[in-house]
Amino acid sequence: MIYRPVPARLPVPAGLGRLVVLTTVFICAACGLVYELELVALASYLIGDSVTQASVVLSVMVFAMGIGSLLAKRLRGRAALGFAVVEALLALIGGSSAMALYACFAWFGQSRPALVGFSLAIGVLIGAEVPLLMTLIQRIRRQDAGGAVADLFAADYVGALVGGLAFPFLLLPVLGQLTGALLTGAVNAVAGGALVLWLFRGDLSVRTRRLLIAANGLVLALLATCSALSGPFERAARHAVYGDDVRVAVQSDVQEVVLTGGGGSGKPLSLFLDGRLRVNGDDEYRYHEALVHPAMDGPHRRILVLGGGDGLAVRELLRYADVSSVTVVDVDAAVLRLARTDPDLAALNHGAFRDPRVRPVTADPFDWLRSRSSAGAPFDVVISDLPDPGITTSTKFYSQEFYGLVERRLAPGGRLAIHAGALGARPHVFWTVDATVRSLGLHSTPYRVDSSGSPGGPDRVPVRSGRRADWSFLLVSRERLPLGLPRVRPCLLSLTGGRLAAAEREAEDSREPGLLPSTLMHPRYAE
Repeated sequence: MIYRPVPARLPVPAGLGRLVVLTTVFICAACGLVYELELVALASYLIGDSVTQASVVLSVMVFAMGIGSLLAKRLRGRAALGFAVVEALLALIGGSSAMALYACFAWFGQSRPALVGFSLAIGVLIGAEVPLLMTLIQRIRRQDAGGAVADLFAADYVGALVGGLAFPFLLLPVLGQLTGALLTGAVNAVAGGALVLWLFRGDLSVRTRRLLIAANGLVLALLATCSALSGPFERAARHAVYGDDVRVAVQSDVQEVVLTGGGGSGKPLSLFLDGRLRVNGDDEYRYHEALVHPAMDGPHRRILVLGGGDGLAVRELLRYADVSSVTVVDVDAAVLRLARTDPDLAALNHGAFRDPRVRPVTADPFDWLRSRSSAGAPFDVVISDLPDPGITTSTKFYSQEFYGLVERRLAPGGRLAIHAGALGARPHVFWTVDATVRSLGLHSTPYRVDSSGSPGGPDRVPVRSGRRADWSFLLVSRERLPLGLPRVRPCLLSLTGGRLAAAEREAEDSREPGLLPSTLMHPRYAE
């Protein structure tokens, strides 16, 4: 049976009515794409691995859109009412999805089922929009199906472009994820409700119009209430995730920066970046000493630190009196600022950024190495203290191009120290980084320090994962170098049998300044 839409009774000329429908298509498309991007961004932050999360969200949504399009066929007889109901539900579900996803992560420790559920629901509702709008636009003025589809999709795609650009450049930096999603839901509800209650009000009975007004008013009231409570909600959720000792929480242009502990809390200072533990004051020295000191066995007057905005690697470098300059390139100005101004973090890094030899630079390390601003005298030592290679967004820092840029900045006899992930947890990732370095004709010496039994450390895993592993490194140079330590060394290590092993100490012994009380050995000899 062929469905033939009945011409609509409009309060305006057909041309103006058609423009109003296409404008609504534009707005709804923009809102729909914001919901998708918001789910991808929040899932990447909460769960990690942005490629996987984007694949899950987009594939589930596209599948659900097909289901929604099929279900919308049953609503064509009452397309105006069906569209109003779809938009009210979409505004409520899409607008509140970020808050609900964050709540599931904070209080239940699991957000993937919620992610799939919201992707499915939002996809079904977005998929139902186009058939209903196609019916409505045909009721205003009959035209060939190809022309109507072209007009509809043109407005839809342009709206998606605007929504896609508004999310990273306007909503996220100005309003944040929660408030941005709630505002998008409000816009969605107003656009869908206004179209039906004004342009197609002739299709509705008085009772139906009142019910739609009440439903849209309730949706807007719920979204407004959530927006008003978003501040207390974020604080409560943050405490549920990080504990009650959150001292600093900053959403920078790059990431969320959270400091916990320290001060009078009696707990060790911890630094979290986008929900991943970056620094734990109890054992960070193991990581930073292992990263820095093997590379200092040789000339080390000019040093470049890529990442390391917390100043802890710089602290280890400044133990050497003959260091003349340290350039620190970190993408996040908020981390650099906290390393200078936060009393506990500054105490942990020994006021590293107050030393006149240290020059902080706010820039992406990859872009900085490619720019002219990196030109100048080469560096004796380069320390790569960058996010874990297992995190998708950091893979460019472990590429041939990146290491080629670093190699150009190395002085003759220069050394590069790389944190290359956890050999025990992800051996394939570690040895891939090693192979990448060697593919450039450089020599690498792998080594690691065991972090088992530690309360935490810069292992870059999500805060709720509880995973602990070793910290694994590569010492890289143009010439083959033995793995050693400076003659005057802060680490009590000795070379035995071609291996670098820690001096034997009992676990309960008190730690002397600069001591590295962990096994540090060549992984190819590890049992």
